[in-house]
Amino acid sequence: MHHTRFCFVLLSLCSIWSAGCGNSSSSSAPTTATGEKKIRICMLPKIKGISYFSSCYEGAKRAAAELPNVELIYDGPIDGDPKKQAEMIERWIVDKVDVICVAPSAPDVVANAMKDARAAGIHVITWDADGAVDSRQLFINQATPASIGKGMVAVMVDNVGGPDVTGDVVIVSSDPTSANQNAWIDVMKPALEATKLKLVTIKYPGENASNALADAQDVIKKYPNLKGIFGISSVSFPGAAEAVEQSGKGGQIMVTGLSTPTPMKRFIDSGTVKSIVLWNTLDLGYLTVRVAEGLATGKLKPSDSECDAGSLGSKPIVDGHVLLGDILVFTKDNIDQYNF
Repeated sequence: MHHTRFCFVLLSLCSIWSAGCGNSSSSSAPTTATGEKKIRICMLPKIKGISYFSSCYEGAKRAAAELPNVELIYDGPIDGDPKKQAEMIERWIVDKVDVICVAPSAPDVVANAMKDARAAGIHVITWDADGAVDSRQLFINQATPASIGKGMVAVMVDNVGGPDVTGDVVIVSSDPTSANQNAWIDVMKPALEATKLKLVTIKYPGENASNALADAQDVIKKYPNLKGIFGISSVSFPGAAEAVEQSGKGGQIMVTGLSTPTPMKRFIDSGTVKSIVLWNTLDLGYLTVRVAEGLATGKLKPSDSECDAGSLGSKPIVDGHVLLGDILVFTKDNIDQYNF
């Protein structure tokens, strides 16, 4: 009996602590101007505070501003730790929010928490990176792995001087468990085999800028016939570009990959980078909130074939993926048009 009472008190204290220590959520739901309960949508990035996810957040805020029945809660770890992502999901379950939108750093680590949220009646979707299929209802897919992977290879072939150029290339990824990076690599490998460029290694520095720089410096020393480096995360791409600049081989070793345009602009201006592959991150955040609101209100079912995406129009849903669109390529000619 004493043990049971102790557990009850402990659980109550934990609940109070959790609600009180949340960065941006509370257990009391806000209401609209007409007194109706607002839909609380939690948006969980891989890393909070870096330009890529901050620009997604800007788009999400735009959607929330258009929807008077929505309260948007944005929070995430600042170090990319998936265990902290799982802890945040568990906290939001206690807060009884309506929708949790997750960009999983490691799908296996957060899957149980996402399943717990669904079991508690909370809608769960993934965005930016997919999770375990049975842990979410829909994935907001920024572009297909085929378009991203083939797009990066096509850009590299063009940057090094055309399809007849031979030489080595390397990929600097993030974590070996990153689902989206691995999906792109699966496309890049056969695409590279169809060219005269040879993929000699893949590096996994994690979401760590210093490690990305060190890995790029290592491959520059190790492969004398290196023609290009793919940096396929918003952390590894600037790290690889910085390594090439420090080596004095800008223009000899080309660097391309995935990043937002603003932090890469100085590398475009210096000529170290000719092309940046990405998608419209503002639209990705906007679409995520639109889909979340649709699920919470019942206007959208996971089995639907398309969804109303507000100012983006109608977006198709294929095999549980809400498809945003195609890639964007930023170059010296258009980079000043984008401010994120």
